Amino acid sequence: MIADRAPSPLFVAADMHGHRAEFREVLRDAGLIDVRGQWSGQDARLWLLGDYVDRGPDGIGVIDDVQRLTAQAARAGGTVGALVGNHEVQLMAAHLFGTAPVPGWDQVDGFRGGWLRFGGQDTDLRRLSDACVSWIVSRPAMTVVDGHLLVHSDTTAYLEFGDTVPDVNMAVAAAFASRDISAWAEFCRRMSDRGAFRDSELAQPEDSVSTMLRTYGGSTLVHGHSTLTKHFGVAPGEVCEPLRYAAGRVIAIDGGVYEGGRILLTRLL
Repeated sequence: MIADRAPSPLFVAADMHGHRAEFREVLRDAGLIDVRGQWSGQDARLWLLGDYVDRGPDGIGVIDDVQRLTAQAARAGGTVGALVGNHEVQLMAAHLFGTAPVPGWDQVDGFRGGWLRFGGQDTDLRRLSDACVSWIVSRPAMTVVDGHLLVHSDTTAYLEFGDTVPDVNMAVAAAFASRDISAWAEFCRRMSDRGAFRDSELAQPEDSVSTMLRTYGGSTLVHGHSTLTKHFGVAPGEVCEPLRYAAGRVIAIDGGVYEGGRILLTRLL
């Protein structure tokens, strides 16, 4: 009898925010890329949880690296998957609507003004090619991998998109395809919400974490978006590992690289 094969290594990272050199460094340290930046992780699986752009110097370069590594990993029997984050949504809103007034939006100069105030980089917007746009709008919002529900944001707003993983991802694709500026304001709101799971330290059948896991699957929810540095009170110099909370059911992996922390490449399996 042939024993079941152990699953291949599973890594996650989030919120690179244009810090291309730091992203490459953590991938090299984990053996997922070589000194030339080429995939060397064999059959390993790497999932990235969004926010590739804004705040840092080279968001489009980060996306270029993710696209290239996706193809290289597939040829080697591995996987690189990438979810969409709120900063990709905000970048697309700035790209599509510029400074047009947004009903109910309290930012000066419309989506572009809000995007700039939340860390938007003009270089990312100028270098946003049609191919890059196509890649962004085709990103899923969530997936379940070996019992881990992977999302960008620590929010229950995903429930407003649908009751299954495919439904959520189809609704996000439809939101990207819309040209209704009010609908885009709601899209940005949902993707930017945060902090929904910090009141769930004692597991209850109807708490927010239980609802997310029961609805979409998995036994552990993994998110980026809310930095350990600002939102969980970890000093930047002390960021060295992800934070498990909500009775052990949630893992926060945004190490706050743009706040002086680091990109936390986290091995789940």
